[in-house]
Amino acid sequence: MQYKVPLNKRIFDITITSILLLILLPLFLLVALAIRLESKGKVFYFQPRVGMNYDIFPFFKFRSMYADADKRVEELKDQSQYGGKSETKKYQTSFSGDIENLRVSDEGLMDESVFLEESQQEVENSFFKVKNDPRITKVGRFIRKTSIDELPQLINVLRGEMSLVGNRPLPLYEAEKITEDRFIERFMAPAGITGYWQVTDRGKDDVSGVSRKMKDVFYAQKRSFLFDLWILFKTPLAAIQSENV
Repeated sequence: MQYKVPLNKRIFDITITSILLLILLPLFLLVALAIRLESKGKVFYFQPRVGMNYDIFPFFKFRSMYADADKRVEELKDQSQYGGKSETKKYQTSFSGDIENLRVSDEGLMDESVFLEESQQEVENSFFKVKNDPRITKVGRFIRKTSIDELPQLINVLRGEMSLVGNRPLPLYEAEKITEDRFIERFMAPAGITGYWQVTDRGKDDVSGVSRKMKDVFYAQKRSFLFDLWILFKTPLAAIQSENV
C-alpha cells in the first residue's frame, strides 16, 4: 500500500516553504561563503535518504563536515551514542531440557535471554551519532547547533520528497536495519524537516534508538494537521541545542 501526503498538508508545505526560501536567501549566501572559506569542498551535501513508503531521494544539507567524513564512519562506530560493539554471542551447539528457552539464529542455537539482548543491541546500533564528532568543521558546529545546516531541505519539501513535519529520513545503512514489525510503521509518515522526536528529545544524550523509533511510529499513527502545527510551534526552541551531537 502506498501512503500519500494529504492535500491540505501539501498545499501548506508549498506555501510556507516558498515564503521561507525568499526570506532566507541572504542567509543561504552567507553560510555558503563561510563554508567555502573554512574548508575545500562543495557547499551542499547530498546523501541518499529513505522517506515515506521506503522511497529513496537525495537529501540536501549545508556541508558541516570535512570532505572525508563518510570514510571515517567505521573508525568512529564504537563511539556511537546509540550503541557500539555488542558482547560476544553465547551460542549453544547442543541442549537438554526445555527447548522453549532456546532461539534459532543463523549461527546456531542461542539462549533466549542472549537472543533478546543481541536483538536490542542491533536496534541501538541502527543509529549512528557521535558526541563531539571530530569530523565536524568550526562553521559546521555552529550551523548544526542552530540547525541552519537543515535549511536546504526546504528544497526537498518543494520537490515533494519531504514535508515540513514528519519523521527524519534515514540514511540507507540505518533504514535497512529497521525490519521489525513494531518499527516499520514509521515509513507510513512523510519524511520531515522537523518532527515529534526532534521537539521532545533532541539534544539529550540518554535517548535510546528504540525510544526514537517508537516516537516515529507514534507520529505515523497519530499525525494530523493540528499535531503538525503543535510540532512547528515547538520547533524553534528545540532547534537551539547545547549538545555537540
